Amino acid sequence: MTTLADILRGIEQGVFPAPDLTTSVVPAPSARDTCVIGLTGHLVVAADVPPEWIAEHLDPTDLAAPLNPPFLHALEQFTGREVNGIDAMLLAPALTDDSERAELLAGLTPFTDESHPRIRRARRYRDEVRAYTTSSGGLVLTGLGLAGRQEVALEVLESSRGRGVGRQLAQAARALVPAGTHIWAQVTPGNAASLRMFLAAGYVPVGSEALLVR
Repeated sequence: MTTLADILRGIEQGVFPAPDLTTSVVPAPSARDTCVIGLTGHLVVAADVPPEWIAEHLDPTDLAAPLNPPFLHALEQFTGREVNGIDAMLLAPALTDDSERAELLAGLTPFTDESHPRIRRARRYRDEVRAYTTSSGGLVLTGLGLAGRQEVALEVLESSRGRGVGRQLAQAARALVPAGTHIWAQVTPGNAASLRMFLAAGYVPVGSEALLVR
């Protein structure tokens, strides 16, 4: 049986589900994670729902339906979860240039304040969370999120914005993951500044997602 992890690992290698205008339904990857993912010409519902429920609530001829409010609301009610927004999914490979990696990592200092809001939030959605600060006024976190994928979250102090700090942090995240792997970012589409920052750091858009949380 195909799993969400299989689909995400395939995307990391440039292999996407066929753009056949259908919706795949796969099991929820964990007790924490339930989601709907939109890709080019294909959607994925990763939730523990019976086939008859899907047949009742999803029009197979409407490709947009799985990420539209009526279906998401029904999925919220069935699973007892809430949609945590609909984000763009961006993906980047780990940096391969050793000198670039070393330079980026040299500018990071481990940050272990468990009371920090960003760390508390990250631990809600991710395992193996690591956090680092920079002298330029930024915070970068990595961890294992949806279906075990490596994810990044950033925070730039207001006084440091507009100086390229965010782009450097996004690049630093690519240096924090092992060679040959990839890292994912989830960005609210309306946050144009954040989207531009990740694009400038070498991330590419691959789809959208609605994560349902307890």
